[in-house]
Amino acid sequence: MMRSSDLEVWNYAKNEGFCIVSKDSDYYQLSILYGWPPKVLWLRVGNCSTDRIEELVNNHQSVIHSFGVDPVQSILVLQ
Repeated sequence: MMRSSDLEVWNYAKNEGFCIVSKDSDYYQLSILYGWPPKVLWLRVGNCSTDRIEELVNNHQSVIHSFGVDPVQSILVLQ
């Protein structure tokens, strides 16, 4: 899906039951516009290494899990 538009990725995630994990604010804006599903995990970390992303996700595993099963929350922002 590398050449797919944001909306195509959005619809694919919605139809397949996926959560979108992105550093791109466009998915946050789509979530505000369309609601969910899909849920959006927005990584607000700017330019950083893959190791930093891995560390961020690992350090917030319980928060991410709770977000995934929460029936109301649609956006999770990690910084």
